[in-house]
Amino acid sequence: MPRKEQGWVTFQTSEEERKILEEFCEQSQRTKTEILRELVRSLNQHSSPAISLPSKQEEEDIYTQKPELETNIPKKSLKVSSRNILKGVVKRVVFGAVNSEVTLEIIHKVELTSIITRASAEELELAVGKEAYAVIKSNDIVIARE
Repeated sequence: MPRKEQGWVTFQTSEEERKILEEFCEQSQRTKTEILRELVRSLNQHSSPAISLPSKQEEEDIYTQKPELETNIPKKSLKVSSRNILKGVVKRVVFGAVNSEVTLEIIHKVELTSIITRASAEELELAVGKEAYAVIKSNDIVIARE
């Protein structure tokens, strides 16, 4: 549910446009909402004092280019409220189209496996032999790195 200062935008698309959006979401591992928000935010870059519609080529570029994400954000050490944090070593990472299965060895022959998004596994740079943390909250196991 949106906050009071947020709102809903609903619009109709053709079957072809919906398929294009869904394929782009699958390829980029992002939700429709994320893609549409980035598209709306990018309109500021394309706007001028006189509002003009993008050309066919510009429109194609908007749909085919992956929006730039800020990569020089300073990283801070991990702080979480969960008290069940287990340090381990990545034993296996199985990348799927959307999700990845990550297995950590906590101590000799004690392994924990978690399903996380592929985007998260890539962002955390999870690979066999790297140290990572199993953060356990309720019935979920979340994978984290320093």
